[in-house]
Amino acid sequence: MSDINDEWSKQWVDITVTIKDDVFLRVDCAAEISHELSAFFTFEVPGAKYMPTYRTRQWDGKIRLYNVFGGEVYVGLLNYIIEFAKHRDLTIDYPKNVKTETIKQTTEFLKALNPHAEGLPIEPYDYQIDAVNYAINHNRALFVSPTSSGKSLMIYSLVRNYINVVENKILIIVPTTSLVEQLYKDFADYSSEYDPDFSEKNVHRIYSGKEKTTDKNVVITTWQSIYKFKKDFFKQFDCVIGDEAHNFKAKSLTSILTKMTDCKYKFGFTGTLDGTTTHKLVLEGLFGPVRNVTTTKNLMDNETIAKLQIEAVTLKYNDEERKWVKPMTYQEEVDWLISHKKRNKFICDLTLSRCTNTLVLFQFVEKHGKKLFEALKKAEPDRPIFFVSGEVKTLVREEIRELTEKSEDAIIVASYGTYSTGINIRNLHNIIFAHPSKSRIRNLQSVGRGLRKSYGKKNATLFDLSDDLSWKKHKNFSLKHFVERIKIYNSEKFNYTLRSIKL
Repeated sequence: MSDINDEWSKQWVDITVTIKDDVFLRVDCAAEISHELSAFFTFEVPGAKYMPTYRTRQWDGKIRLYNVFGGEVYVGLLNYIIEFAKHRDLTIDYPKNVKTETIKQTTEFLKALNPHAEGLPIEPYDYQIDAVNYAINHNRALFVSPTSSGKSLMIYSLVRNYINVVENKILIIVPTTSLVEQLYKDFADYSSEYDPDFSEKNVHRIYSGKEKTTDKNVVITTWQSIYKFKKDFFKQFDCVIGDEAHNFKAKSLTSILTKMTDCKYKFGFTGTLDGTTTHKLVLEGLFGPVRNVTTTKNLMDNETIAKLQIEAVTLKYNDEERKWVKPMTYQEEVDWLISHKKRNKFICDLTLSRCTNTLVLFQFVEKHGKKLFEALKKAEPDRPIFFVSGEVKTLVREEIRELTEKSEDAIIVASYGTYSTGINIRNLHNIIFAHPSKSRIRNLQSVGRGLRKSYGKKNATLFDLSDDLSWKKHKNFSLKHFVERIKIYNSEKFNYTLRSIKL
């Protein structure tokens, strides 16, 4: 009789959600509800009007996350469908999660792993234990946790858990080859007491020049190395973890994860989101709902990371230069700034004045980065000064990172693309923004390079350079972007001081 009642009750459900596979849900509902869902999951892409496909009317500038015809939507968006039904007073039937591992069990599991760093035992923080526990109980999630919060330890803990749970392999995707090598070394470091040969025995790396097949049960790779692989390659994985997920190109990420239809466990980690709804929903759809782990402010207050002081320096120019720059486009202004002799001399003088390890970040290799590096080397040829860009091989970058860790007054002149994300240099005291930018993600990730604590290091300083070339009511691009960065610092509750210097 109960089976008959269950079937009868289902007939009166407005929305029925079932699992199609480990990528998509199938939604069954009336046509009018389906069209409402389509509108609910349709968003305008920021900046679409500047894209060629929009200008040629090949695309309307919108992204649609719900397929009306197939009733398909990403698994990670289930909570949004539930909210959609709730706000419209619609009944809904959907799959429920029943896992109930306690915090105590997760704590005991992590304690048993006995993780180490640089030969010393690590005591996982409460927020790390909570994140791992949530992952184990929910099978998928998008963890938002700031730089220096210990994301690599959380990833390692999940790997050690799922290596005993899944039948097949675990895939870890990162944005750069440097992060492949760093994560491999981190795993070896964490397991040095519990299982000293863990990385060597269990972890395989895939990027240019590396073998694409392996018998090892953990694979670390870049999204660039695998996004064109056929679906058969991805059948060998039961668990996927995306580190620094915000840095993946959307099409490449969807290309990878939509092929993983038999991969039950999916987790993304990111330090920050770009603030747009589309960016957040695509990542949530592919990995799972957002789970905020902790904040930079909390980490500083608890002295988990270094205290950050931001020196926001505005460089002021003469009237003749202001008039000259006023009609320039954004790129013309940038080219003018990075070739400005007095500005570059100021950057070099500021860098050399710092007696502790310093990172100088630039955007353009030939036009700016190499010129700064050459000027610094000429000024102090005996000081350890390194140059890093995409041209520098991964293993060389890792050597530079390790040398800097052992130095007291090293200087790294690096591109944003290579060193703004994920690179861990504990013994880094100063960061200099040599290039103006308004990107929220790049800004926060770059700030994070200096937040890791080390022996004797409790503070870090960021020098954020801006350029006041305003003329009357006209505000130049660099100054506008500086205002946007200040808004970010305010929202993150960072300490900063404002000062101006006349060039």
